[in-house]
Amino acid sequence: MFNLEEAKELDANDPLAKFKNEFCLLPSEDNKSNKLYFAGHSLGLMPKNTPDYIQTECESWKQYGVEGHFKGPNPWMPYHEILTEKMARVVGAKPNEVVVMNSLTVNLHLMMVSFYRPTKERYKILIEPHAFPSDQYAVDSQAKLHGFDPKDAIIEFPEKDYIASENDILETIEQNKDSLALVMLGNCNYLSGQKFDFKKITEKAHQYGILVGFNLAHGAGNLLLDLHKDNVDFAVWCSYKYLNAGPGGIAGCFVHEKHHHDKDIKRLEGWWGHDKSRRFLMERSFQPIASVESWQLSNPPIFQMASLKASLDIFDEAGMKNIREKGDKITGYFENLIKHHCSDSVDIVTPESRGSMLCLKFKKDPKNLLEAFEHKQVLCDFREPDILRMTPAPLYTSYEDVFNLVEIIREHS
Repeated sequence: MFNLEEAKELDANDPLAKFKNEFCLLPSEDNKSNKLYFAGHSLGLMPKNTPDYIQTECESWKQYGVEGHFKGPNPWMPYHEILTEKMARVVGAKPNEVVVMNSLTVNLHLMMVSFYRPTKERYKILIEPHAFPSDQYAVDSQAKLHGFDPKDAIIEFPEKDYIASENDILETIEQNKDSLALVMLGNCNYLSGQKFDFKKITEKAHQYGILVGFNLAHGAGNLLLDLHKDNVDFAVWCSYKYLNAGPGGIAGCFVHEKHHHDKDIKRLEGWWGHDKSRRFLMERSFQPIASVESWQLSNPPIFQMASLKASLDIFDEAGMKNIREKGDKITGYFENLIKHHCSDSVDIVTPESRGSMLCLKFKKDPKNLLEAFEHKQVLCDFREPDILRMTPAPLYTSYEDVFNLVEIIREHS
Protein backbone atom coordinates (compact mmCIF):
# COMPACT_ATOMS: atom_id res chain seq x y z
CA MET A 1 0.00 0.00 0.00
CA PHE A 2 1.31 3.42 -1.03
CA ASN A 3 0.55 5.32 2.14
CA LEU A 4 1.52 8.91 3.00
CA GLU A 5 0.36 8.41 6.59
CA GLU A 6 3.00 5.72 7.07
CA ALA A 7 5.69 8.20 6.05
CA LYS A 8 4.33 10.81 8.43
CA GLU A 9 4.29 8.30 11.27
CA LEU A 10 7.92 7.37 10.58
CA ASP A 11 8.83 11.05 10.71
CA ALA A 12 6.96 11.52 13.96
CA ASN A 13 9.05 8.73 15.53
CA ASP A 14 12.38 9.78 14.00
CA PRO A 15 14.87 10.85 16.71
CA LEU A 16 16.89 12.81 14.13
CA ALA A 17 13.93 14.67 12.62
CA LYS A 18 14.81 17.88 14.48
CA PHE A 19 18.08 18.24 12.60
CA LYS A 20 16.27 19.04 9.35
CA ASN A 21 15.65 22.49 10.84
CA GLU A 22 19.42 22.98 11.12
CA PHE A 23 19.83 23.10 7.32
CA CYS A 24 18.93 25.57 4.58
CA LEU A 25 16.33 23.75 2.52
CA LEU A 26 15.95 24.89 -1.07
CA PRO A 27 12.73 26.80 -1.82
CA SER A 28 10.70 25.66 -4.80
CA GLU A 29 10.29 28.06 -7.70
CA ASP A 30 6.89 29.21 -6.46
CA ASN A 31 8.26 29.61 -2.90
CA LYS A 32 5.29 27.65 -1.58
CA SER A 33 7.28 24.59 -0.57
CA ASN A 34 10.81 23.18 -0.59
CA LYS A 35 12.51 21.27 -3.35
CA LEU A 36 13.07 17.57 -2.81
CA TYR A 37 16.85 17.48 -2.43
CA PHE A 38 18.37 14.06 -3.09
CA ALA A 39 21.82 15.20 -4.26
CA GLY A 40 23.65 15.24 -0.93
CA HIS A 41 26.08 12.65 -2.33
CA SER A 42 27.29 15.42 -4.67
CA LEU A 43 26.91 18.57 -2.54
CA GLY A 44 25.37 18.59 0.90
CA LEU A 45 22.99 21.34 1.97
CA MET A 46 24.29 24.27 3.97
CA PRO A 47 23.83 24.29 7.74
CA LYS A 48 22.00 27.43 8.82
CA ASN A 49 24.80 28.35 11.20
CA THR A 50 27.56 28.30 8.54
CA PRO A 51 27.46 32.05 7.76
CA ASP A 52 27.79 32.84 11.48
CA TYR A 53 30.84 30.60 11.84
CA ILE A 54 32.51 32.23 8.85
CA GLN A 55 31.52 35.71 10.01
CA THR A 56 33.22 35.06 13.34
CA GLU A 57 36.52 34.63 11.52
CA CYS A 58 35.84 37.67 9.33
CA GLU A 59 35.44 39.69 12.51
CA SER A 60 38.71 38.34 13.87
CA TRP A 61 40.44 39.33 10.64
CA LYS A 62 38.80 42.75 10.81
CA GLN A 63 39.73 43.31 14.47
CA TYR A 64 43.13 41.63 14.79
CA GLY A 65 44.70 41.38 11.34
CA VAL A 66 47.71 39.10 11.47
CA GLU A 67 47.32 38.74 15.23
CA GLY A 68 44.19 36.70 14.54
CA HIS A 69 46.53 33.76 14.32
CA PHE A 70 46.87 33.99 18.10
CA LYS A 71 43.88 36.07 19.25
CA GLY A 72 40.10 35.96 19.00
CA PRO A 73 37.58 33.26 19.86
CA ASN A 74 39.27 30.72 17.55
CA PRO A 75 42.94 31.60 17.00
CA TRP A 76 43.90 30.54 13.49
CA MET A 77 47.30 29.02 14.21
CA PRO A 78 45.81 25.92 15.87
CA TYR A 79 42.37 26.18 14.22
CA HIS A 80 42.57 22.79 12.52
CA GLU A 81 43.09 21.19 15.92
CA ILE A 82 39.59 22.13 17.09
CA LEU A 83 38.20 19.99 14.26
CA THR A 84 40.36 16.94 14.90
CA GLU A 85 38.46 15.04 17.59
CA LYS A 86 35.07 15.52 15.93
CA MET A 87 36.43 14.45 12.56
CA ALA A 88 38.13 11.46 14.18
CA ARG A 89 34.76 10.36 15.56
CA VAL A 90 33.24 10.62 12.08
CA VAL A 91 35.77 8.19 10.58
CA GLY A 92 36.52 5.95 13.56
CA ALA A 93 40.09 7.00 14.24
CA LYS A 94 42.33 8.27 17.00
CA PRO A 95 42.78 12.05 16.98
CA ASN A 96 46.48 11.74 16.17
CA GLU A 97 45.54 9.82 13.00
CA VAL A 98 43.30 12.50 11.47
CA VAL A 99 44.03 15.91 10.00
CA VAL A 100 41.93 18.35 7.99
CA MET A 101 43.89 19.69 5.02
CA ASN A 102 43.97 20.34 1.27
CA SER A 103 41.52 18.84 -1.20
CA LEU A 104 40.71 15.19 -1.84
CA THR A 105 42.92 14.35 -4.81
CA VAL A 106 45.81 16.42 -3.45
CA ASN A 107 45.66 14.29 -0.31
CA LEU A 108 45.43 11.13 -2.39
CA HIS A 109 48.62 12.04 -4.20
CA LEU A 110 50.38 12.92 -0.94
CA MET A 111 49.41 9.54 0.47
CA MET A 112 50.58 7.63 -2.60
CA VAL A 113 53.94 9.37 -2.39
CA SER A 114 54.27 7.64 0.98
CA PHE A 115 52.36 4.39 0.49
CA TYR A 116 52.88 3.47 -3.16
CA ARG A 117 56.34 1.91 -2.93
CA PRO A 118 56.84 0.05 -6.19
CA THR A 119 59.71 -2.30 -6.92
CA LYS A 120 60.59 -4.08 -10.13
CA GLU A 121 58.58 -7.12 -9.01
CA ARG A 122 55.87 -5.50 -6.88
CA TYR A 123 54.47 -2.40 -8.57
CA LYS A 124 50.77 -2.89 -9.31
CA ILE A 125 47.82 -0.94 -7.88
CA LEU A 126 44.38 -2.50 -7.47
CA ILE A 127 41.38 -0.20 -8.00
CA GLU A 128 37.72 -0.95 -8.53
CA PRO A 129 36.11 -0.99 -11.99
CA HIS A 130 34.27 2.27 -12.57
CA ALA A 131 36.43 4.04 -10.01
CA PHE A 132 35.82 7.77 -9.96
CA PRO A 133 37.88 9.35 -12.81
CA SER A 134 40.02 11.43 -10.44
CA ASP A 135 41.13 8.22 -8.71
CA GLN A 136 41.94 6.67 -12.06
CA TYR A 137 43.96 9.69 -13.15
CA ALA A 138 45.79 9.76 -9.82
CA VAL A 139 46.87 6.11 -9.85
CA ASP A 140 47.78 6.26 -13.55
CA SER A 141 49.97 9.30 -13.01
CA GLN A 142 51.64 7.79 -9.94
CA ALA A 143 52.48 4.66 -11.92
CA LYS A 144 53.91 6.77 -14.76
CA LEU A 145 55.88 8.85 -12.26
CA HIS A 146 57.69 5.66 -11.25
CA GLY A 147 58.28 4.60 -14.86
CA PHE A 148 55.46 2.04 -15.21
CA ASP A 149 52.83 1.76 -17.92
CA PRO A 150 49.38 2.16 -16.31
CA LYS A 151 47.99 -0.46 -18.70
CA ASP A 152 50.21 -2.97 -16.93
CA ALA A 153 50.45 -1.44 -13.45
CA ILE A 154 46.76 -0.72 -12.77
CA ILE A 155 44.52 -3.75 -12.32
CA GLU A 156 40.83 -4.21 -11.47
CA PHE A 157 38.70 -6.99 -10.03
CA PRO A 158 35.74 -8.31 -12.06
CA GLU A 159 32.21 -7.02 -11.67
CA LYS A 160 28.79 -7.67 -13.13
CA ASP A 161 26.20 -4.94 -13.62
CA TYR A 162 28.46 -2.55 -11.69
CA ILE A 163 28.61 -4.88 -8.65
CA ALA A 164 31.61 -6.93 -7.47
CA SER A 165 31.44 -9.98 -5.26
CA GLU A 166 33.48 -10.01 -2.08
CA ASN A 167 35.10 -13.29 -3.13
CA ASP A 168 36.20 -11.82 -6.47
CA ILE A 169 37.88 -8.88 -4.72
CA LEU A 170 39.75 -11.14 -2.31
CA GLU A 171 40.62 -13.61 -5.06
CA THR A 172 42.07 -10.81 -7.22
CA ILE A 173 44.35 -9.86 -4.34
CA GLU A 174 45.34 -13.51 -3.92
CA GLN A 175 46.09 -13.95 -7.61
CA ASN A 176 48.27 -10.84 -7.71
CA LYS A 177 49.85 -11.14 -4.26
CA ASP A 178 53.42 -11.12 -5.59
CA SER A 179 53.00 -8.07 -7.85
CA LEU A 180 50.61 -5.81 -5.91
CA ALA A 181 52.13 -2.84 -4.11
CA LEU A 182 48.92 -1.06 -3.15
CA VAL A 183 45.16 -1.61 -2.89
CA MET A 184 43.43 1.74 -3.37
CA LEU A 185 39.63 1.61 -3.44
CA GLY A 186 36.73 3.94 -3.01
CA ASN A 187 34.88 2.65 0.01
CA CYS A 188 31.46 3.29 -1.54
CA ASN A 189 31.62 3.24 -5.32
CA TYR A 190 30.28 6.50 -6.73
CA LEU A 191 28.42 4.82 -9.61
CA SER A 192 26.92 1.73 -7.95
CA GLY A 193 26.81 2.78 -4.31
CA GLN A 194 28.37 -0.56 -3.32
CA LYS A 195 30.23 -0.53 0.00
CA PHE A 196 33.40 -2.59 0.24
CA ASP A 197 34.43 -4.52 3.33
CA PHE A 198 37.41 -2.60 4.73
CA LYS A 199 38.37 -5.16 7.31
CA LYS A 200 38.44 -8.22 5.05
CA ILE A 201 40.20 -6.43 2.19
CA THR A 202 42.82 -4.96 4.51
CA GLU A 203 43.46 -8.26 6.28
CA LYS A 204 43.83 -10.08 2.98
CA ALA A 205 46.24 -7.51 1.53
CA HIS A 206 48.33 -7.29 4.69
CA GLN A 207 48.89 -11.05 4.61
CA TYR A 208 51.17 -10.39 1.65
CA GLY A 209 52.68 -7.08 2.72
CA ILE A 210 50.40 -5.06 0.45
CA LEU A 211 49.48 -1.59 1.72
CA VAL A 212 45.83 -0.47 1.68
CA GLY A 213 44.18 2.93 1.29
CA PHE A 214 40.61 4.07 0.80
CA ASN A 215 38.96 7.08 -0.80
CA LEU A 216 36.12 7.95 1.59
CA ALA A 217 34.46 10.54 -0.64
CA HIS A 218 31.19 8.60 -0.25
CA GLY A 219 31.99 7.25 3.19
CA ALA A 220 32.90 10.10 5.53
CA GLY A 221 29.67 11.33 7.09
CA ASN A 222 27.75 8.50 5.44
CA LEU A 223 29.07 5.15 6.68
CA LEU A 224 29.86 4.00 10.19
CA LEU A 225 33.63 3.78 9.87
CA ASP A 226 36.32 2.27 12.09
CA LEU A 227 39.57 3.05 10.30
CA HIS A 228 41.87 2.48 13.25
CA LYS A 229 40.51 -0.93 14.26
CA ASP A 230 40.25 -2.03 10.64
CA ASN A 231 44.01 -1.35 10.42
CA VAL A 232 43.72 0.65 7.20
CA ASP A 233 47.06 2.23 6.25
CA PHE A 234 45.65 5.51 4.96
CA ALA A 235 42.41 7.13 3.86
CA VAL A 236 41.37 10.42 2.28
CA TRP A 237 38.02 12.15 1.94
CA CYS A 238 36.27 15.33 0.90
CA SER A 239 33.83 17.26 3.07
CA TYR A 240 31.41 18.83 0.59
CA LYS A 241 29.21 15.79 0.06
CA TYR A 242 27.77 14.09 3.15
CA LEU A 243 29.74 16.39 5.48
CA ASN A 244 28.05 19.59 4.25
CA ALA A 245 31.14 21.83 4.33
CA GLY A 246 30.30 23.66 1.10
CA PRO A 247 31.60 23.66 -2.49
CA GLY A 248 35.31 22.92 -2.58
CA GLY A 249 35.28 22.31 1.17
CA ILE A 250 38.54 21.37 2.84
CA ALA A 251 39.34 17.66 2.82
CA GLY A 252 40.60 15.17 5.39
CA CYS A 253 43.28 12.55 5.74
CA PHE A 254 43.94 9.50 7.93
CA VAL A 255 47.26 7.74 8.48
CA HIS A 256 47.31 4.83 10.92
CA GLU A 257 49.49 5.59 13.93
CA LYS A 258 51.70 2.57 13.22
CA HIS A 259 53.28 4.63 10.42
CA HIS A 260 53.83 7.85 12.37
CA HIS A 261 57.30 7.02 13.67
CA ASP A 262 58.67 5.44 10.52
CA LYS A 263 61.81 7.53 9.99
CA ASP A 264 62.33 6.09 6.51
CA ILE A 265 58.88 6.92 5.15
CA LYS A 266 58.93 9.12 2.05
CA ARG A 267 56.61 12.07 1.86
CA LEU A 268 56.38 15.56 0.44
CA GLU A 269 57.10 17.97 3.27
CA GLY A 270 56.21 21.53 4.16
CA TRP A 271 56.46 24.04 6.99
CA TRP A 272 53.09 23.15 8.51
CA GLY A 273 54.21 19.55 9.08
CA HIS A 274 57.29 20.68 11.06
CA ASP A 275 57.45 20.24 14.84
CA LYS A 276 55.05 22.91 16.16
CA SER A 277 57.22 23.77 19.15
CA ARG A 278 60.12 24.59 16.79
CA ARG A 279 58.23 25.92 13.77
CA PHE A 280 59.23 29.55 14.25
CA LEU A 281 62.89 28.72 14.71
CA MET A 282 62.94 28.53 10.90
CA GLU A 283 65.24 25.51 10.92
CA ARG A 284 66.74 24.13 7.74
CA SER A 285 66.18 20.50 8.76
CA PHE A 286 62.60 19.17 8.76
CA GLN A 287 61.45 17.74 12.08
CA PRO A 288 58.13 15.92 11.51
CA ILE A 289 55.25 16.22 13.94
CA ALA A 290 54.76 12.79 15.50
CA SER A 291 51.30 12.33 14.00
CA VAL A 292 49.44 12.51 10.69
CA GLU A 293 49.97 16.28 10.95
CA SER A 294 53.49 15.76 9.60
CA TRP A 295 51.89 15.30 6.15
CA GLN A 296 50.59 18.89 6.24
CA LEU A 297 52.22 21.33 3.84
CA SER A 298 50.76 24.80 4.36
CA ASN A 299 48.57 26.71 6.76
CA PRO A 300 44.95 25.85 5.91
CA PRO A 301 42.12 28.11 4.70
CA ILE A 302 40.35 29.38 7.81
CA PHE A 303 37.01 30.20 6.20
CA GLN A 304 36.74 26.67 4.77
CA MET A 305 37.56 25.19 8.16
CA ALA A 306 34.93 27.41 9.79
CA SER A 307 32.39 26.08 7.32
CA LEU A 308 33.38 22.51 8.14
CA LYS A 309 33.21 23.25 11.86
CA ALA A 310 29.59 24.39 11.48
CA SER A 311 28.68 21.00 10.05
CA LEU A 312 30.86 18.88 12.34
CA ASP A 313 29.17 20.41 15.36
CA ILE A 314 25.86 19.06 14.05
CA PHE A 315 27.35 15.64 13.26
CA ASP A 316 28.86 15.43 16.71
CA GLU A 317 25.53 16.20 18.35
CA ALA A 318 23.64 13.71 16.20
CA GLY A 319 26.29 10.95 16.41
CA MET A 320 27.44 8.79 13.49
CA LYS A 321 25.85 5.65 14.93
CA ASN A 322 22.44 7.37 14.96
CA ILE A 323 23.00 8.87 11.52
CA ARG A 324 23.84 5.46 10.06
CA GLU A 325 20.86 3.83 11.78
CA LYS A 326 18.48 6.33 10.22
CA GLY A 327 20.38 6.08 6.94
CA ASP A 328 19.77 2.34 6.82
CA LYS A 329 16.13 2.74 7.75
CA ILE A 330 15.22 5.55 5.37
CA THR A 331 17.21 4.08 2.47
CA GLY A 332 15.49 0.74 3.07
CA TYR A 333 12.13 2.53 3.05
CA PHE A 334 13.08 4.18 -0.25
CA GLU A 335 14.16 0.83 -1.70
CA ASN A 336 10.93 -0.90 -0.66
CA LEU A 337 8.76 1.80 -2.21
CA ILE A 338 10.69 1.54 -5.48
CA LYS A 339 10.46 -2.26 -5.52
CA HIS A 340 6.75 -2.38 -4.76
CA HIS A 341 5.55 0.56 -6.83
CA CYS A 342 8.11 1.23 -9.60
CA SER A 343 9.70 -2.14 -10.41
CA ASP A 344 8.34 -2.19 -13.97
CA SER A 345 10.29 0.95 -14.85
CA VAL A 346 13.21 1.10 -12.42
CA ASP A 347 16.06 -1.25 -11.51
CA ILE A 348 18.00 -0.70 -8.29
CA VAL A 349 21.73 -1.09 -8.96
CA THR A 350 22.94 -0.56 -5.40
CA PRO A 351 23.25 -3.75 -3.32
CA GLU A 352 22.39 -4.14 0.38
CA SER A 353 26.01 -3.40 1.28
CA ARG A 354 25.79 0.37 0.92
CA GLY A 355 25.38 3.76 2.55
CA SER A 356 22.45 6.11 1.95
CA MET A 357 22.74 6.46 -1.83
CA LEU A 358 20.62 4.45 -4.28
CA CYS A 359 21.79 4.27 -7.88
CA LEU A 360 18.84 3.61 -10.18
CA LYS A 361 18.55 2.50 -13.80
CA PHE A 362 15.39 3.72 -15.53
CA LYS A 363 14.03 2.01 -18.61
CA LYS A 364 13.20 5.40 -20.07
CA ASP A 365 15.97 7.82 -21.04
CA PRO A 366 17.42 8.88 -17.65
CA LYS A 367 18.61 12.24 -18.97
CA ASN A 368 15.09 13.17 -20.05
CA LEU A 369 13.75 11.91 -16.74
CA LEU A 370 16.22 14.12 -14.91
CA GLU A 371 14.75 17.16 -16.66
CA ALA A 372 11.24 16.03 -15.75
CA PHE A 373 12.27 15.59 -12.12
CA GLU A 374 13.81 19.06 -12.05
CA HIS A 375 10.55 20.47 -13.38
CA LYS A 376 8.84 18.76 -10.43
CA GLN A 377 11.33 20.42 -8.05
CA VAL A 378 13.42 17.27 -7.48
CA LEU A 379 17.20 17.51 -7.43
CA CYS A 380 19.26 14.35 -8.02
CA ASP A 381 21.95 13.69 -10.62
CA PHE A 382 22.88 11.63 -13.68
CA ARG A 383 26.11 9.70 -14.20
CA GLU A 384 27.18 8.10 -17.44
CA PRO A 385 26.20 5.79 -18.91
CA ASP A 386 22.69 5.33 -17.50
CA ILE A 387 22.55 5.94 -13.73
CA LEU A 388 20.46 8.36 -11.71
CA ARG A 389 21.78 8.75 -8.16
CA MET A 390 19.46 9.65 -5.29
CA THR A 391 20.36 10.03 -1.62
CA PRO A 392 18.05 10.43 1.37
CA ALA A 393 20.55 12.25 3.60
CA PRO A 394 19.60 11.29 7.18
CA LEU A 395 20.09 14.72 8.74
CA TYR A 396 17.80 16.68 6.40
CA THR A 397 15.67 14.19 4.46
CA SER A 398 12.31 13.10 5.85
CA TYR A 399 10.34 9.96 5.11
CA GLU A 400 7.66 12.19 3.64
CA ASP A 401 10.28 13.57 1.25
CA VAL A 402 11.03 10.02 0.13
CA PHE A 403 7.34 9.25 -0.31
CA ASN A 404 6.86 12.36 -2.44
CA LEU A 405 9.90 11.49 -4.53
CA VAL A 406 8.63 8.00 -5.27
CA GLU A 407 5.23 9.43 -6.17
CA ILE A 408 6.95 11.60 -8.81
CA ILE A 409 8.98 8.63 -10.06
CA ARG A 410 5.77 6.64 -10.46
CA GLU A 411 4.27 9.47 -12.46
CA HIS A 412 7.18 9.94 -14.88
CA SER A 413 8.80 6.54 -15.34
